[in-house]
Amino acid sequence: MPLLGPADPLLDRPARILVAGTSGAGKTSTARRIAERLGVQHVEIDALYHGPGWTPRPTFEADVQRFVAEPSWVTEWQYGSVRAVLAQRADLLVWLDLPRARVMRQVVVRTVVRRRRRQELWNGNVEPPLWTILTDREHIVRWAWTTHRKTAARVADLRRRRPDLTVVRLRSWPEIEHWIAGPVTTLAAGDPSGRGTTDP
Repeated sequence: MPLLGPADPLLDRPARILVAGTSGAGKTSTARRIAERLGVQHVEIDALYHGPGWTPRPTFEADVQRFVAEPSWVTEWQYGSVRAVLAQRADLLVWLDLPRARVMRQVVVRTVVRRRRRQELWNGNVEPPLWTILTDREHIVRWAWTTHRKTAARVADLRRRRPDLTVVRLRSWPEIEHWIAGPVTTLAAGDPSGRGTTDP
């Protein structure tokens, strides 16, 4: 199945949707908006994974198995231990293929804002001090830089293994906005043609 772009109609209403992209690409905010538009639950997978003190929750994989068995959901495609089961159940993958420079701007700004505000993320966790970017090889900013290229390889591999899976590739925030306002909103409105009215 060819990759779809931001203006291509979705002929079938998806029930189980994955949003892929490197850290900082905007997966969670995009997943949340898709879920709201289609009226399905958004499961934030980071909240299932991170326990207090940034330790992995022991029930993570069981929690994922539980929600993917449900008829409809939207979540982020990440964490190696569960990527396969998520991909097996999904009927739509939304790939946020944003340029590395754009992703880095986003993740740096997000990290600084969260740290300065001491914003609580999941289970009491907050961003570590900014200087830890120099000492922690898995700091989110360094992680976003070093893993950016890996998403494309994972998507290509998944398309080989699941040629039936619909994949939408979005390469900028204008494309994300256009896709949500167009094909996603069309499905939410119940247009049987899958086309509806989108911006020119």
